[in-house]
Amino acid sequence: MHNLSMYINQNLNTLGLRCPEPIMMIRKIIRNMNNGDIVLITADDPSTIYDIPNFCYFMEHTLLDKKIDIIPYYYLLKKGI
Repeated sequence: MHNLSMYINQNLNTLGLRCPEPIMMIRKIIRNMNNGDIVLITADDPSTIYDIPNFCYFMEHTLLDKKIDIIPYYYLLKKGI
């Protein structure tokens, strides 16, 4: 995971939530962020391994980094491309 902690604008904990809840929460938090802002997402739902990259692709956001080798998973997502 990149050392971007000083640039993180939001933290989103989705531990214990299952699809589609993590993506719904990400959509909600992204709406209230500025373009270029970064959110750190913590998740334990295995479907996020596919759902978050797909969300970024289709909604035109940038997945800066991910750590999915052990639970919890971590994703760094930047609003916009």
